Amino acid sequence: MAPPDSTQWILQLVWLVTLAIPIACVAWTVTHEEVFREPREYCAEKSKTARSLLARKFFYLFTCEYCFSHYVTIFFLIVTRYRLLLDDWRGYLIAFFALVAVANIYMSSFSRLRQEVKSEKLTAQKKEIELEEASNGAT
Repeated sequence: MAPPDSTQWILQLVWLVTLAIPIACVAWTVTHEEVFREPREYCAEKSKTARSLLARKFFYLFTCEYCFSHYVTIFFLIVTRYRLLLDDWRGYLIAFFALVAVANIYMSSFSRLRQEVKSEKLTAQKKEIELEEASNGAT
């Protein structure tokens, strides 16, 4: 299925919110998840110690989800040929920034959700410990 043209703006918006999902998934996974921890730690170290500015910035890209999402978006735009609002190069440019923005909204939301879940787990563990201490003190 080819991406929608500029006359199908509702379908273009569906593509926008849908295509941002894999962009966010790839960017988040590379920059946060355990499976890429070692390469990410290597890149983080090189982003601080590499001799040239260009090398430091190159390695930094793999540690920042916002930065990395730009490169993932370029890849997905090449693969899908998705354009937003206009059917020429300007449509690619608009799609690029829109996809990065939506993907980063997804990643921010996911980050907040993970933080809330972690906080709730810690609160539950604390209450469990307090209940155990109270029941041990009562007996």
